[in-house]
Amino acid sequence: MTILGIETSCDDTSLALYAPGRGVIGMQTAAQLVHEEFGGVVPEIASRQHVKTLLPVYTTLLRKTKTRPSEIHAVGVSNGPGLVGSLLVGVGFAKSLAYGLGVPIVGVHHLEAHILSNELAGQPLSFPCVVLVVSGGHTMLFHIPAPGTYQLVGSTRDDAAGEAFDKIAKLLGLGFPGGPAIQQAASNGDAAAITFPRAMRGKGHYDFSFSGLKTAVRLHVEAAVASGGLVVEDVAASAQEAIVDVLVEKTIHCAQSHDVGDVYIAGGVAANARLRERLAGACSQRSINYHAPLLEYCMDNGAMVALAAHARLAEGRDDRLDLDVFARGPVGGR
Repeated sequence: MTILGIETSCDDTSLALYAPGRGVIGMQTAAQLVHEEFGGVVPEIASRQHVKTLLPVYTTLLRKTKTRPSEIHAVGVSNGPGLVGSLLVGVGFAKSLAYGLGVPIVGVHHLEAHILSNELAGQPLSFPCVVLVVSGGHTMLFHIPAPGTYQLVGSTRDDAAGEAFDKIAKLLGLGFPGGPAIQQAASNGDAAAITFPRAMRGKGHYDFSFSGLKTAVRLHVEAAVASGGLVVEDVAASAQEAIVDVLVEKTIHCAQSHDVGDVYIAGGVAANARLRERLAGACSQRSINYHAPLLEYCMDNGAMVALAAHARLAEGRDDRLDLDVFARGPVGGR
């Protein structure tokens, strides 16, 4: 069975073909660089760009993989959570394809797809486990005692880690998306140069907060610019270290509290080299198995959607043309 996965929950248009036993046949992604001038994703622009790019991305994917439409046996599509306009474009396109080809269509929870993206490295998830999902829109900790059971134990009270990276990068004039830009600048900076706040530390809970860090960075930048002493690389490195410190500390504490032997990361910020290095080291010190997705599957992508759709299809599910989108919703609740 060959499954087409469609991902349009935010600003990336990504389609992929996946077959059980064979893996990812091919993937094609179009990034929306138009948002760079705004320093963040503009929902209306994002949905319009998906309208423009979905068909070209689809035809390019089929051409590169030498796949005929008749060889697609099912369609999986992210139907939430995400930007409603972007989701509607993707789901509408998926419905048209499924109807025209006479194949099943299943909606995929975007966060579950990110979690399962770890399996695209070749190994199934080990249970029980703890998963840190960290991206531009989400910072969450899940305890997963068994397949399909997602227990949300911690989330951000305000900004997601990826959003903090984006806003800090904008303050420093580093461009968008902020994560890669901050990582690049930080590689030439001193992470101990500036002491930025680490909010909500301690072992009493697993929630996150990054709004205070953003404010602290802004105040530091304003003062440094006024005095002529701004060192962009040091600010980037120090801010990145503050974010990573909290992410690693809470993930490890969560794993120990739930007595699990495996920790996974997922989402766009899971591509951050410093986070991967620090979390891998912390897990190793405590004899916890550390896992991370391949870098190409950290960002929003159609391959993870197709993989997640396979699990739903194996259950005999077909959402047909009644499939709807949702802006928010628990993993496993849709």
